[in-house]
Amino acid sequence: MPAAGTSTKSDERRRAIMAAAVDCFAQKGFYGTTTHEIAEWVGISQPYLYRLYPNKEALFAAAVDHVSVVMNETLVAHSPASGGAGPTPEAALEAARGAYAALVADRNILRFLMHANCAAGEPLVAQAVRRCYAKQVDTVRQLLGDDDAVRRWFGAGMLDNVVAVLGLADIDEPWAHVLTAR
Repeated sequence: MPAAGTSTKSDERRRAIMAAAVDCFAQKGFYGTTTHEIAEWVGISQPYLYRLYPNKEALFAAAVDHVSVVMNETLVAHSPASGGAGPTPEAALEAARGAYAALVADRNILRFLMHANCAAGEPLVAQAVRRCYAKQVDTVRQLLGDDDAVRRWFGAGMLDNVVAVLGLADIDEPWAHVLTAR
């Protein structure tokens, strides 16, 4: 018999909680979301949620860790196959940017990440956000090769975030064209 909290049903419930937490926090942020809303979204009681996560900060930090894993898996899965000498830096960068664009096409992921940065004043959240950035730096360095490429990646990614969250691809204004490179 599996240990308490390790059953398949428990694992499925934790995945459902993470999905609900990301969706809820993406809409209203750390400060505007209640644990009651998340529990209700999943169809569990708030006391049960607190058995799994001692407080909202721990739940949010776990959601950051979850999204970090998703981001890492997406980047690695979409990296160009290395046959012999490996991909050119341009091909590796293009593949990584394509993977990131596909990931943040889910606006909830993008909004959640932005809210995570904004909630970094909370100690557990700050630690989780730093872990997320550290993992992404390591992954991107492995994919792209050097620290300058990592900085260019993060700079381009921040611009991509602004373009996506503001919907600039749909705005026919000169300034929007500059930021979207059209």
